[in-house]
Amino acid sequence: MANVVRYYAFMRSIREIPDLTNVPVLVRAALNVPIVDGKVANTFRLRSALPTVEYLRSKHARVILIGHLGEKGTETLAPVCEAMKEFVPRLSFCPVSTGPDARAAVRAMAAGDVLMLENLRRDAGEVKNDKKFAAALAELGDIFVMDAFDVCHREHASVVGVPELLQSYAGLLVEEEVKQLTKALTPGTPSLAIIGGAKFSTKEPVLTRLLEVYNRVFVGGALANDFMRVSGKGVGKSLISTDADDRAIRTLMASPRLMLPLDEITAPGGSTRSAGHTVGIDDVPANEMILDDGPKTVDALAKLALSAKTILWNGPLGNYENGFVDSTEGLAKAIAQSSAYSILGGGDTVAAVEKLGLSDKFSFISTGGGAMLDFLATGTLPGLKELG
Repeated sequence: MANVVRYYAFMRSIREIPDLTNVPVLVRAALNVPIVDGKVANTFRLRSALPTVEYLRSKHARVILIGHLGEKGTETLAPVCEAMKEFVPRLSFCPVSTGPDARAAVRAMAAGDVLMLENLRRDAGEVKNDKKFAAALAELGDIFVMDAFDVCHREHASVVGVPELLQSYAGLLVEEEVKQLTKALTPGTPSLAIIGGAKFSTKEPVLTRLLEVYNRVFVGGALANDFMRVSGKGVGKSLISTDADDRAIRTLMASPRLMLPLDEITAPGGSTRSAGHTVGIDDVPANEMILDDGPKTVDALAKLALSAKTILWNGPLGNYENGFVDSTEGLAKAIAQSSAYSILGGGDTVAAVEKLGLSDKFSFISTGGGAMLDFLATGTLPGLKELG
């Protein structure tokens, strides 16, 4: 393993494979990208997959890309393949993921070719981690490479089932994700962590961990509504977590490092941004919803960002998908002006930074949302444990 650095103690790297010439390599890639009007709307994850694909091609492997798209199990990866052809020469598409046609497509490949198989979630065995489905995938390759960090927290067939059947390695993207997120757990001082979005139960473990190692931990977005409610403040008709543990919230709130919004943007449910107005946290109208964090909150975060040595951010500060983008975009601009080592993750958060053209102003942008949070909370993931 000369000249290879392992960023995760038991994680084998594709750079350790001695010979890949004409070897069929099954690569679990991050192909779950937004599709609008039948076309890929954001290629961030596809571009993130390129280093591993190009490394394998340079070693004359036959590269078989597998992945999923959407949650319904009916979506097709065909438009994803079309978008990826812009970056990957000699890429073709197979309209199935297993079976005789998939095996024939692999046999027809030449060294350096790349083949994308159809959406894995079209087979119920993927999410169920069905052993027969995992075996049907495994028979397509001689080696398995995990390069989809965004699903490493899921115990699906292509994440934990296939590695039980094939010699498995970490791709270059997964290596970099682990390296950078491990670094984020030993932040420089002063440090600032920002956690937005919703669903308290998915955020509690990472908040507990971050409060141990970061100087300030800001809770924003819909997640903050749970904290406001527990503290006795009115949240009107705002979204709150149905799984929130009030005792756990009170424990987190006892930390002097925790920071909550100073003001909010509220509006009646279903309103557009133009109907929103700024209120103090004690003045949320009973018949309105909190839909974004307010300008005082963004200003306070911006001041912390300018002096921070490390900034970690996951999750939007408002209802980003429905046009309440001011706080999220304001924070992105503030962090872009900071000299801090900055790490970003989460779908809407990444979309905001890409929209503003600020991606190169961040030290690292993770392809993971939930996987990023789980790794920060525990230091490992099911899909990483299988790579040793």
